[in-house]
Amino acid sequence: MDNSGKEKEATALMAEAEKKMRSSQSFFGAMFGGSSKLEEACDMYVRAANMFKMAKNWCAAGNAFSQAAQLHLQMQSKHDAATNFIDAGNAFKKADPQEAINCLNRAIEIYTDMGRFTIAAKHHISIAEIYETELVDIDKAIAHYEQAADYYKGEESTSSANKCLLKVATYAAQLEQYPKAIEIYEQVGTHAMDSTLLKYSAKDHFFKAALCHFCVDMLNAKLAVQKYEEMFPAFSDSREYKLVKKLLDAFEEQNVEAYTDSVKEYDTISRLDQWLTTMLLRIKKTIQDDESDLR
Repeated sequence: MDNSGKEKEATALMAEAEKKMRSSQSFFGAMFGGSSKLEEACDMYVRAANMFKMAKNWCAAGNAFSQAAQLHLQMQSKHDAATNFIDAGNAFKKADPQEAINCLNRAIEIYTDMGRFTIAAKHHISIAEIYETELVDIDKAIAHYEQAADYYKGEESTSSANKCLLKVATYAAQLEQYPKAIEIYEQVGTHAMDSTLLKYSAKDHFFKAALCHFCVDMLNAKLAVQKYEEMFPAFSDSREYKLVKKLLDAFEEQNVEAYTDSVKEYDTISRLDQWLTTMLLRIKKTIQDDESDLR
């Protein structure tokens, strides 16, 4: 379908909206219905933006939504301004990730100012995802997940906060910030074990915390596993617990083969994801390094 006509129509609407805006700012325009002209200009920008979207001209669509948002701010329509900044952000996501972040940040400022922290948190997650996938800036992604978690906690949305924190822990461990990851996994695990619905997932959080401890120090891991067992007796029946115990034994014996076999055996039933594979390889490397030190 040829959408070039839509693009021409959108460009004409943009020009008309600008004309309306200018006439509303003139002396006579301001005296005779200046605000209604601004509202009309807003509608035109939004219609133009939607036409640009149909023509897949994402930057032009984002720009038109931004113009509408600025006018809404001028008219003190904060909620509408925030909505248009979100629309602009979603359009820019497809063409200019940094500009998408700028628009989403503008919306977040408005929402926090209005006390709408749950919505602000949701958009912090959107920004974190852009940093994860498009701009590959993991430190900034972590910062936005943490901010989202803070807002969710303030609104008593613990499970939403924990989802964000688990993202932070995943990345913190990959960046070898083990104490930060451990603190989150233990906190989320403790919350899960007290909940009937989430109890089953507690073992995964304690397992990941134990592996992070293991990456720092074997003795740390041993003490941590004992602590988790006392806190949450069901942990000792899990395959994850049994794997950590086998890995600790293999480490004490400096037996790389036993370590590898235990991991393989676990992997045949529960497939290892990328994160677990990375952690288990890091621990394995410390056994190999210790072995070569002894030679």
